[in-house]
Amino acid sequence: MGVKLLLNNPICLGKCYYTEEFKDDETMAKSTISKLLAKHENLIHTEMMKVVSHVQRTEDGWIVNTIMIEGYDVPFKFRRKKTYKNLVDSYVNLTYYAITEEVAGMEFEAMKVVRIKVA
Repeated sequence: MGVKLLLNNPICLGKCYYTEEFKDDETMAKSTISKLLAKHENLIHTEMMKVVSHVQRTEDGWIVNTIMIEGYDVPFKFRRKKTYKNLVDSYVNLTYYAITEEVAGMEFEAMKVVRIKVA
């Protein structure tokens, strides 16, 4: 398994990576992200994504962070024990996977962030 850069993908507005078998002529240095993507096939990694909204709320002793990314219609969610710095107008690198949440009997798509880093 390896990691391949997605080009011209309508889902990914920044740089997006996904797991795929490498061809013989493709090489990529192993890093933390590439190891994660190789191990978990549903993960997606994007770079240089602009945050347009960031909200934090307390839930069961955790701070739930919800961010909206420019050009995306779905929220990106992650939890921390402490409040996180305000990310509005920041560019971030995200590693995430799609989830479905049920609210008031309706299903909504969201993205569960497993790694976030300010670019």
